Amino acid sequence: MNTRPIHPDFQFLLDLKEQALIDLFVDLRQFILELYPDSNELLYHTHALTAVFSISDKLSDAFCMLPIYTNHLNLGFNKGTLLKDPAKLLTGTGNLIRHIDVKVPADYRNPKVQALVQEAIEFAIQDMDKPSKVKGGTISKIKK
Repeated sequence: MNTRPIHPDFQFLLDLKEQALIDLFVDLRQFILELYPDSNELLYHTHALTAVFSISDKLSDAFCMLPIYTNHLNLGFNKGTLLKDPAKLLTGTGNLIRHIDVKVPADYRNPKVQALVQEAIEFAIQDMDKPSKVKGGTISKIKK
């Protein structure tokens, strides 16, 4: 299995989390990268340690994110309210963002979530302003 290494800035902060949360994040990240290997990974550390997956190098072109909180993580969709979501998987009350609570791999390693991620990717591609020159990169926005 070809896997992209986790950026050192992110890994340093990830290592401070509980092992079960780290394992879940690593597998969920791999799931996203399997679905869209060319995605760019934008890394942030604000209220949560977050990996954002984008079809360009811009946050505005992101299709999903993996925020890691103290004791849990989510599979978030930046424009979740604009997705069809026929299985009603998404929760949240924001204007755009919706998420799926993730506690075990079965929460995302299933055809319904895979279809939702694919829909978010397609939506991001159609919604993108201009094509990106950057593909498959990791961009750390983490302040040291």
